[in-house]
Amino acid sequence: MSSSSVTRAREALGQRLREIRKDSGLTARALAELCSWHESKCSRIEHGRVTPSDADLRAWALNCGVAGQAADLIATARGIDGMYVEWRRMESSGLKRAQESVLPLWERTRRFRAYSSWLIPGPLQTRPYIEALLSAIRDRREVPDDLDAAVQVRIDKQQILRRGGHRFALLLEESVLRHRIGTEAAMAEQLGHLLSVASLPAVSLGIVPFAADRSALWPVEDFWIFDDTQVNVELVSAYLTISQPHEIRMYVDTFAALSRQAVFGGDARRLIGGAIQALG
Repeated sequence: MSSSSVTRAREALGQRLREIRKDSGLTARALAELCSWHESKCSRIEHGRVTPSDADLRAWALNCGVAGQAADLIATARGIDGMYVEWRRMESSGLKRAQESVLPLWERTRRFRAYSSWLIPGPLQTRPYIEALLSAIRDRREVPDDLDAAVQVRIDKQQILRRGGHRFALLLEESVLRHRIGTEAAMAEQLGHLLSVASLPAVSLGIVPFAADRSALWPVEDFWIFDDTQVNVELVSAYLTISQPHEIRMYVDTFAALSRQAVFGGDARRLIGGAIQALG
């Protein structure tokens, strides 16, 4: 299911197209006839039930006498389409492309906030952890095998942790420390690396302990907040981009609430150390 961001964006585009049609003096039925469509298609587009194709928008603009607006309308619709991207589409040519697709966003973001209830976040992952994780994704989703290249892209992206101008606030559920990805040796290395990276000036690492009182807020889906402009959520089937301000605020507020449940500094390091010891 897509978020209300997608629904609202479709509705806004539909309203814009309705205004264009009305300004042209055409009824929905008349426009449908000019475009050789079923008469219900205009209604579905104007009410945001579907995102129109490039060809639909060119026909709409042409027959409403505003052909010059077609390019802008197409760009708007493609932006909506990009809010909810199925993994099979994003990874159709392999995992490397999916890893590279977020690089521009990472470069321009100054403040990163991330919450994870399942996995160590990407910037803190070791190579063996990344290899085990991406190998499982490759096999489960049956995508082309470009594992080595995808792993290297993720490793290279981690350089941002040590560059000036970027700050990371990362929250993990304690269970993340106990979810073994790869061999026990690889997981022990990963937890040791977590201790090391958490000491970087640009990184704040909090862990929500098993003992935290969860009556007010329980674990939620993993998410990243990029400045205050965008939220990304990884769903089972798709990659969700949230841009509606009120929805972003909900994630910002949730992150703040989770931060109040978390422990930091020495208490966080003790939880990591306990997880390492549990590996034997």
